[in-house]
Amino acid sequence: MNGNKLQLSVQTLSLILGFMVWVILSSLIPFIKEDISLSAGQLAWVTAIPILFGSLLRIPVGYWTNRYGARKLFVISFVLLLAPVYWVSIADSFIDLIIGGMVLGIGGAVFSVGVTSLPKYYPKEKHGLVNGIYGIGNLGTAITAFSAPVVANQLGWEKTVLMYGLLLGIFIAINFFLGDKKEPKIVTSLPDQIKGVYRNEKLWLLCLFYFITFGSFVAFTVYLPNFLVTHFELTKVDAGIRTAGFIVLATIMRPVGGWMGDRWNPFKILMIVFGGLTLSAVILSFAPSIEIYTIGCLTIALCAGTGNGTIFKLVPLYFSKQAGIANGLISAMGGLGGFFPPLILSAIFKLTGHYAIGFMALSEVALASLILVIWMFYQEKLSLSLSIMDQTSQGIMVTDAKGVIQSVNVPFTEVTGYTVEEAVGKSPSLLKSGKQSYPPAP
Repeated sequence: MNGNKLQLSVQTLSLILGFMVWVILSSLIPFIKEDISLSAGQLAWVTAIPILFGSLLRIPVGYWTNRYGARKLFVISFVLLLAPVYWVSIADSFIDLIIGGMVLGIGGAVFSVGVTSLPKYYPKEKHGLVNGIYGIGNLGTAITAFSAPVVANQLGWEKTVLMYGLLLGIFIAINFFLGDKKEPKIVTSLPDQIKGVYRNEKLWLLCLFYFITFGSFVAFTVYLPNFLVTHFELTKVDAGIRTAGFIVLATIMRPVGGWMGDRWNPFKILMIVFGGLTLSAVILSFAPSIEIYTIGCLTIALCAGTGNGTIFKLVPLYFSKQAGIANGLISAMGGLGGFFPPLILSAIFKLTGHYAIGFMALSEVALASLILVIWMFYQEKLSLSLSIMDQTSQGIMVTDAKGVIQSVNVPFTEVTGYTVEEAVGKSPSLLKSGKQSYPPAP
């Protein structure tokens, strides 16, 4: 295995473990609440806190990865995660779970490591696929959602949590010995990197898009286990299996979305993604049967996974010199997209007795994103046309359907002697000298 493929494998497997640890609380909450008395609001906070801190930490983690390399970041992150794993295993109160959940957020923050590090090893035409393959690390949430309830049924949730400490120890060693010690570093101050990106509107649009796609993935991962048990009265293991199915589909579609972004126009793919999210969220808002609900959830998984892969195809194209901070900000917004919905859905359910308003809100935001993607698509086409006009040495004029000149480039003014003001709004016939005769049109 060459060095590039080795780093892709090591970092992808490390992300799988990070995500496995990140969602321990949400996957085991049906068991934990049997031993620790928690209100509905406290349940929402316990599952949401790791998401919040994991999201916010992605910003500095992306910057530190550029500065120190993926090897050091993964080793340090996994060493730090040993503490909350032990803390949660002996928790006996709401406060214990909140404290442990804060530090468990590191497991989600490591996402910024690979999306910042791995593009250094591959050409731009493969960035979509590479980041998509790395995104298979989302599978870690499926592994925990499926296996943790099964193991907890046999050993109890406390011992189940402790088992993650052994896995962390193994991957500390793997990254220490197999991580790239010579990874190229980018030593630029954090303020300078932020100044280089924060005024670029494309950054904030990509943040919004990832807020919706990755946020949908995380929110459903956190929200489904408890919802399926309480609303549809499924068993805890059955709910875990169904949640795992949602995660697996979204995870499989991530590299597919990245590959599609490499092969076709990413904006066209995102149009389909946000159209699908809009439709499926509307379906879920009508509180359908478990069969229709399953179709709606799987459609969201399909679209969210595809969108996640496609969006990170665009990041290196726009922010090659500030990849660390751009990846950190965009991935942080994606994580925050998973933090708010469970809390909002819990509050809405408490007030109204159903989740319809929450799902309708998702559909409206997805629809707004669809409109913005269409706008970006046509802006890119216009920018390309202007770039061609500005860079060519040939004189070019652009007319509308009626033959009226709409714009001209600099070589046109140099060749013809007409200024932009003299040409725009006129007919191309202004170029006729009147000294040549033309045969009549047939």
